[in-house]
Amino acid sequence: MSNELDISANRNMSKYRRSELLRRIVWGLCMPLFRFSPRPMFAWRCFLLRLFGARIGRDVHIYSTATIYMPWNLDVADWAAIGEHAYIYNLGRVSIGSRATLSPHAYICAGTHDHRKADMPLLKPAVHIGDQAWVCAAAFIGPGVTIGEGAIVGARAVAVKDVLAWSIVAGNPAKQIGMRDMDKAE
Repeated sequence: MSNELDISANRNMSKYRRSELLRRIVWGLCMPLFRFSPRPMFAWRCFLLRLFGARIGRDVHIYSTATIYMPWNLDVADWAAIGEHAYIYNLGRVSIGSRATLSPHAYICAGTHDHRKADMPLLKPAVHIGDQAWVCAAAFIGPGVTIGEGAIVGARAVAVKDVLAWSIVAGNPAKQIGMRDMDKAE
């Protein structure tokens, strides 16, 4: 067994289809239309994302400073919000449920490499954010992770495993610290 990475093999590997490379180029050229749109122009940004294959529900708010890496790998349900400077690295499919919120600087990562292989092939595991879930400021959601319905991932938390519905997690790595009970006032 060799303990040396084969960087040359990784770089020569075909990671994307030709059509996907072309879409990435065109999206990059059109991105200023998204990025420099005035703050309240949510419908315009949703329209642009739909043009590139994103499935966007009704009354979705996506801020102009959010980064959507590959719109065609994005599903956002009704009434969801993607906050300022949120980063959606969606090499694989990212789905965001209805009334879910990604706070500013949240990072959703649907791409990684197989570290067990010398050529480290690209992997594109999907990420799912459930209905009414809240990914707080600067939280990180790792590849292949599902955030359950109504769950809260606390600020700067690192979720590398699935988060149970209606639970509250915090820390690095994220650990459950409570349950979300919206009927209970404190």
